[in-house]
Amino acid sequence: MKKILIATLIAASLSGCASVPMGDPKQDEALKTFPAPTDHQAGVYIYRNESFGRAVKMDVAIDGKDIGQTAADTFLYKQVAPGKHTVTSKAENTDSIEIDAKPGMLYYIWQEVKIGLWSARTKLHLVNETKGKEGVQDCDLAVTQ
Repeated sequence: MKKILIATLIAASLSGCASVPMGDPKQDEALKTFPAPTDHQAGVYIYRNESFGRAVKMDVAIDGKDIGQTAADTFLYKQVAPGKHTVTSKAENTDSIEIDAKPGMLYYIWQEVKIGLWSARTKLHLVNETKGKEGVQDCDLAVTQ
């Protein structure tokens, strides 16, 4: 039974493709130059560069405020005030990660997709600048609120 469930989940994740509202291509291009945040802010990139779980959208929030949804090969970008912030991702489960944002700094959070019982699960990872930039380059900007 377990093998059938896993096979069904894998087939579903590969067969469909969730779509989310996409951001402006010019803004996408500009954000991929990784400019320093303005007005004493910090910048947060949340990216999902895996094709696994294509059929699933994932909600993302910072400090309890929704900022958008990701689908496969998309990213969100948000500037935040200095200080502690909680980034939350919701799929079959909810996962959160805390960052202590410093002015002028960029933070990169990889939104990993995992096999769940009924749908894809999410796991957030704070990654280094090199890995983060590579991941964002593989993605397209989704609309960020």
